[in-house]
Amino acid sequence: MSSTTSDAILERMMALHPKIIDLTLDRMHRLLAALGHPERNLPPVIHIAGTNGKGSTQAMIRAGLEAAGLRVHAYTSPHLARFHERIRLAGTLISEPDLQAVLDECLAANGDAPITYFEITTCAALLAFSRVDADATLLEVGLGGRLDATNVVDAPRLTLITPVSLDHQQYLGDTLTEIAGEKAGILKAGVPTLIGPQAAEAEDAILRRAAAVGAPVTLAGQDFQTWEERGRMVYQDMDGLLDLPLPVLPGAHQVGNAGLAIAALRALGLTDEHVAEAAIRKAEWPARMQRLRKGPLVDAATAGGADLWLDGGHNPAAGIALAETLSRLEPRPLHLICGMLNTKDVTGYLAPLAPLTDRLHAVSIPGEAATLSARETADAARAVGMEAVCAPSVADAVGQIADTAPGARILICGSLYLAGRILRENG
Repeated sequence: MSSTTSDAILERMMALHPKIIDLTLDRMHRLLAALGHPERNLPPVIHIAGTNGKGSTQAMIRAGLEAAGLRVHAYTSPHLARFHERIRLAGTLISEPDLQAVLDECLAANGDAPITYFEITTCAALLAFSRVDADATLLEVGLGGRLDATNVVDAPRLTLITPVSLDHQQYLGDTLTEIAGEKAGILKAGVPTLIGPQAAEAEDAILRRAAAVGAPVTLAGQDFQTWEERGRMVYQDMDGLLDLPLPVLPGAHQVGNAGLAIAALRALGLTDEHVAEAAIRKAEWPARMQRLRKGPLVDAATAGGADLWLDGGHNPAAGIALAETLSRLEPRPLHLICGMLNTKDVTGYLAPLAPLTDRLHAVSIPGEAATLSARETADAARAVGMEAVCAPSVADAVGQIADTAPGARILICGSLYLAGRILRENG
């Protein structure tokens, strides 16, 4: 085993390809063959694609499986505070020695051949999963589906498509039809697929793909329904009705994600109500409308009577969901601290939030080459009707809000990369 830290090995891996994203499966197949095809030796795979809600849905499925006494591998991206979050082995984040070992092995097998960072680290995850006993493997797509590095398992147990919306158009296409078609590239002949709530255009594209490959479909709104009623969540399918508490993850959109997770668990034969309730009440997924409760930023906010929240959503659909979630909270003056990447639809994300926001404090994201400048984010905010100012850092913005708007609600938002930095700096 290498004495080099996993961070140093990951840094070397960043230099193996000139592009961060280069969608093809050729390099994956080459390296997996060199590693002895670990993707063929995994516990049953649940493969999850979609634009919004992949991580939340995966977290709920994992909570349900674990409540049933099962051991679960899980792969997700990007990480927030440290890379180890991406690989969960039988319920536990991968250890530093184990991570070093699989990264070293993948680097040695690949040599100097071109391969992207996401591809080689996905190979490392699959290698780790193949060597630890578990009952299920949850694979979250990184980007798209058809050509995503996770799409190398020939016969998953289930495939899921969470809500599809406009994002990553430079890679996936300019319309919902094109993007949904790419997401539906994970569907396989004979493998049951569960489709979450979709816009009609996206749903049509996914159903066409399912018919073309021969994938049996379970469709939200048709084969199962989920809704909120009197402060509870109701799930109904052909096997009956469940009266459940609302998901612990906040937001009305999480009711739809919870319905998809429960449908997946029931498709796996886990029909007990306690499994469904555990799925929605025990799921943990940070940086999704997360109330921060410790750390220097929280101390600075509470000194002015403010509360501090964090959300990593970054596309127009996420903006709509976030606005709906905020509208349900006790009314307080709302100040956004926002940093975004230049690959995102900034005005599309901010427009739904404008009617709720007293002021936006724009920041750049430290250490991210693709960050928008604070000025650019502020200009985008003003374009949708927000009052906006620039701040040199998140800490400065929190301090200014605490001093000038006592009792405010402060939400740090706009990017998972910004959210990860906040979580690291606040322990």
